[in-house]
Amino acid sequence: MPEVTIHIGGRGFDVSCQDGEESFLQAAAKMLDDEAQVLSDQIGRMPESRMLLMAGLMLADKTAATDDKVKALEAKLAETEAELQTLRSAPAPEPERIEVAVVPPSVTDTLAELAARAEALASDIEDKAK
Repeated sequence: MPEVTIHIGGRGFDVSCQDGEESFLQAAAKMLDDEAQVLSDQIGRMPESRMLLMAGLMLADKTAATDDKVKALEAKLAETEAELQTLRSAPAPEPERIEVAVVPPSVTDTLAELAARAEALASDIEDKAK
């Protein structure tokens, strides 16, 4: 079992851990040391046991706040997943019906005849104007 020296609040501690857990222990010790440093900056030198207790409580407070956020996000995720499942299981909406006006061929023929007459009249007027 490896023994690692961690530093918290400017003090060294020899701690044993499982093989391969050294980096996790160092990361946890750094978190505790960061909190101890905040205490040391605010209060100054204090007994080792009190410093460790206060740093541990500060970390526990942060952890509790994080747990609350995680629970809220998990609840929101569950709600969103339920809504998504409801939407996926709902039947597809009816296609929207769009009606396009159809011009009867008789109207088209009549318009073409009117256009031809208008062109003929315009041509007659041009000829008389010359």
